Amino acid sequence: MASSSTPAAVREMQKDLEVQANALSKIQKDISKNHQVRKQYTIQVGENELVLKELELLDDGASVYKLIGPVLVKQDLAEAKANVKKRIEYISAELKRMDRALKDLEDKQNSKKESIFKLQQRMQAVQAKA
Repeated sequence: MASSSTPAAVREMQKDLEVQANALSKIQKDISKNHQVRKQYTIQVGENELVLKELELLDDGASVYKLIGPVLVKQDLAEAKANVKKRIEYISAELKRMDRALKDLEDKQNSKKESIFKLQQRMQAVQAKA
């Protein structure tokens, strides 16, 4: 009787293993996507910090233009600096949010890997008994 239920138990474990492996794969894709977006944000922060440094070099009376579509529109220097600073703050906040999300995803990934490892050990134990 035990030998006839063992293959069924192994098949059930294999199905569970497949489900968990698919979940792990999805988590890994999310981590990869997170890294890509984070890289873009990091580049944007660098670009905006460079723009801010350039704006700081200008005299107070200097003319600053902002590209809006195909048109350059004159902008106040103080307003331009404030806009760039706000953009840097926003992107930095997004980076922090991405870091928290990445940590959560990595925790889920580690948990899923551990769960898969335990399931594989149980399957091997069941198969060894058969």
